[in-house]
Amino acid sequence: MAEERKPSSSTGPAPLQRGKACLRCRKRKMRCDGVKPACAQCVRAKKGDACEYDDGKGKTRTQIMREHIARLEMRIRELENPEQSAPSMTLFDPHALSPYYSESSSSSSYDSPGKLSYSTSASPTPFPLGEQDHHRSMISPLTVSTPEIDPAAWESLSFANLASVPAVGSFNGMEAPPLDHILLEIFIPHRHQCGLDIHVGRLRDSLGLSPEEQHHPVLMNAIYLWACYLSRSGSLGQYEQLYLSRTLAALSDAMQYMSKALDLIQACCMLSVYYLSNGRLLEGSYYSAAACTLAVQCRLHQISPDGRSMNSDGWDAAFDLPPPKDNVERGERISTFWQVFNLDRCWSVVLRRPATLPESDHPMASITTPWPQRIADYENEDLDFGSGSPTIRGFFVQQGQSNSLSGFSMAALRVKASALYEGANRLSSSWSPRSLASGSFSENFGAFEHSIMRFTTTLLPLHQVGGAIPEDKYALIVIHSLAHASMIRLHAPFMRDDGVSREKAIRAARSLIHVTKLITDADFEFLDPVIGPCWASAAKVLESELARLQSSWPDPLNTMEVRGDLEALLYVMTKLGAKFPLVAYHCAKVQSCLDGE
Repeated sequence: MAEERKPSSSTGPAPLQRGKACLRCRKRKMRCDGVKPACAQCVRAKKGDACEYDDGKGKTRTQIMREHIARLEMRIRELENPEQSAPSMTLFDPHALSPYYSESSSSSSYDSPGKLSYSTSASPTPFPLGEQDHHRSMISPLTVSTPEIDPAAWESLSFANLASVPAVGSFNGMEAPPLDHILLEIFIPHRHQCGLDIHVGRLRDSLGLSPEEQHHPVLMNAIYLWACYLSRSGSLGQYEQLYLSRTLAALSDAMQYMSKALDLIQACCMLSVYYLSNGRLLEGSYYSAAACTLAVQCRLHQISPDGRSMNSDGWDAAFDLPPPKDNVERGERISTFWQVFNLDRCWSVVLRRPATLPESDHPMASITTPWPQRIADYENEDLDFGSGSPTIRGFFVQQGQSNSLSGFSMAALRVKASALYEGANRLSSSWSPRSLASGSFSENFGAFEHSIMRFTTTLLPLHQVGGAIPEDKYALIVIHSLAHASMIRLHAPFMRDDGVSREKAIRAARSLIHVTKLITDADFEFLDPVIGPCWASAAKVLESELARLQSSWPDPLNTMEVRGDLEALLYVMTKLGAKFPLVAYHCAKVQSCLDGE
């Protein structure tokens, strides 16, 4: 038998039977030799522990995890309806006395629901909901009951008391079972949905470390919050408010430890996207601004090639992060900064406010952190830490011509798309008759439009996106969408008076619709919620065109194409709106337009 598996020097390795390759090689479409317990591909990539086979001879860890989830859900139903089930052992967490750290090294001390509880009527839904408003104010850092952005509100907005949030009340006196490992496994495939890029293996291993070595509870509870949010339609969704309250309560504790600053920043980003996607815009803006402030304070915007923060004059090192332990930790710091950047640049457009992260030629405000790479690249020491020169301004000045290979990583392309999206909106909104008279606006406008077009040509063509691995496919859908939305933001303000801008905005809107045709039903589970506002901007362009056509020639045949485009957008917005209430809000506006209301 051993001789049969021995490769021949003339014919090469004998091909495996279909279905005999390990799960990792199958996913990556690599040639697998089928050796157990770990194939050569996984051993070479130092992923021997992750080498699994699904050949019908035993259960994989994924199957075991699913069975464990099913048992937990059954136990949850028993706890919810004790009168309908036989008596059984009560689950409890012996370390749940503190919502933060426990003296025990057990991972269940803070990352599984303990005695902290909340009201089941406090559901995180968007926009004013009448009798539920008083529940919302309990967990809102600004005690705001409406997401509508009042310009006067920004003048009084204060970020001084980030953690001054009251805890949430009772959870019907019920203790939740330990869910930390389950929720972590639910979250990991969705981590890029909220912008988090982190070493998955170390994240899993951290649950078994001592409390001092674990990630701070503010990050872990934010992760569990997102897992419950994504499981909202299932039984685990009932713990969403519990983990929200635990995340908010852990903020003040995280601020006391400079070594946990990265966890705090990542958690603020995740809280921001959570609130924004739920339509709670002021709260989302609050935590976005907090993440930006903390990132700049820790000098993450100026990480040098050696991993240290630049422009540290030595006068006051209170905000200097300790040196990274290795390339992975250095890469996580770089990725965290760009997580903040993407959040700030994209959602500031949605919130109709200036971006918070500074970017100028001033030594303290220039972004010099190198382009992000995959975490696996940092682990494999396939590194490109740049030269310490300005990153974003260099992208615009060089018009996409860069010698840095990391500048074309999927993460870097996402950053560039975010920069174009915010830059287009900022430029078009700066127009005034005076700027037009000077001629500088027209020059900048043309240069920026050229930047968007050049960037689009560097992306994988749409007809090849469907063949990419799922993780890259989701990223490319968002990147392409942001690029077309950038063109819309650049031209839409001038649609009414300029025929050329109107045609370009409509063309960009239809290009965006073309991107949506790549999305399968399964893909909606993994899309970044920022794609919803991109679709909404395309819908506004088409609604404007529909109104123009109806006023000039009220013939149904004249508007058929535009209505078809709006219906295509309505379909994808409805699908995504089932997960993210903010998108559902925009979806309702498109439906009203089609109904003629």
